[in-house]
Amino acid sequence: MSTLELSASQKRILTSLVNLADDEESVICGREIADGIDRNPGTVRNRMQSLRSLGLVEGVAGPDGGYKPTEKAYDVLDLRRLRDSEPVPVERSGTPVEGVTVREIDLSSVNNPELCRAEVVLHGSVRPFAGGDRVTVGPTPAAGLRLSGVVDAADIDGNTLMIRVDSMETAPPTTNEATTNEATNEATNETATARSASD
Repeated sequence: MSTLELSASQKRILTSLVNLADDEESVICGREIADGIDRNPGTVRNRMQSLRSLGLVEGVAGPDGGYKPTEKAYDVLDLRRLRDSEPVPVERSGTPVEGVTVREIDLSSVNNPELCRAEVVLHGSVRPFAGGDRVTVGPTPAAGLRLSGVVDAADIDGNTLMIRVDSMETAPPTTNEATTNEATNEATNETATARSASD
């Protein structure tokens, strides 16, 4: 992670830009960034000048112009581009939320026998969520972790949902994983059979 220090306002705007930019070709207009963080487009334009001078943002001129985050922006925010990651879905009241995936899940108060909380950092806007919403996060690609609970708060600055967790479970592997595991097991069994036959 980079040691470059950003102001709270710079970090908020840069995080919003990164969350809106799905790939390297995405160009995001200032108004879209401003709408995502409840700020004036003029404020966003002013902050973008300093972010450009720091090498964190590229400006694209023209009628379809706007801003793109640089690789350095991802480094400063300690984030990976989504192209390097599998999507982790989020559902609100049983309905998938479009344009939102999970970047990070942090569990807290796991030793509390009465309460478990999770901080879920999103890629995409937290604006569709409000306190009291029932949400389900996952499954995650490696472990198939899926957690459900109620939103306590939605933090726009950190792009984070604070969730009171009701349940956690791991799903069975996907079809591709299951097929790979079966093929590995069959190969292992064939090798063991061949060894015992030769003995």
